[in-house]
Amino acid sequence: MDTNSLKNGIFSFIIPGLGQALNGDKQKGLALFGIAVVLHIFIWFFANNPFGSIIQTLYHLYAGYDAYKNY
Repeated sequence: MDTNSLKNGIFSFIIPGLGQALNGDKQKGLALFGIAVVLHIFIWFFANNPFGSIIQTLYHLYAGYDAYKNY
């Protein structure tokens, strides 16, 4: 396991897209960040309940895993 891949996975878990950008895939990072912003706004207004929190957590996990495996 490379420490940079783990670090980028953690960064992308906290802020989706950051790990991808650090990996050099800036377009994917920007897309994941944009989707995260839209998702958070949508959940804030329409699904502000435990189900919305689960969706947000799953998205953050996906972004972190993607940054980790694509280093």
